[in-house]
Amino acid sequence: MTIQEIMERSGTDETSLVIAWLKDALHLIQSNSRERIKVAKYNIIDGEKDYLLPQDSVAIKTISVKDTNDNKYKRIKRLVHDPVVREDTDPE
Repeated sequence: MTIQEIMERSGTDETSLVIAWLKDALHLIQSNSRERIKVAKYNIIDGEKDYLLPQDSVAIKTISVKDTNDNKYKRIKRLVHDPVVREDTDPE
């Protein structure tokens, strides 16, 4: 639906008013909806490079690794560059 259609349906000819209504509506929707954030923990296995993620995952917010020396989680920084992806030619 375009702003023009909203203006026609609401019976107003003030574009700035309709835009303000739309912005208010979007802010209201955003403030009423909550993100469903889940935490998944996996044990790191030596030599293992692939781990299964939950099927309903949409995005990964952060990745942390527990440092056993001080018993705290250390955040892994995001990659600055895209990772090098190669085709796996090893059938095993």
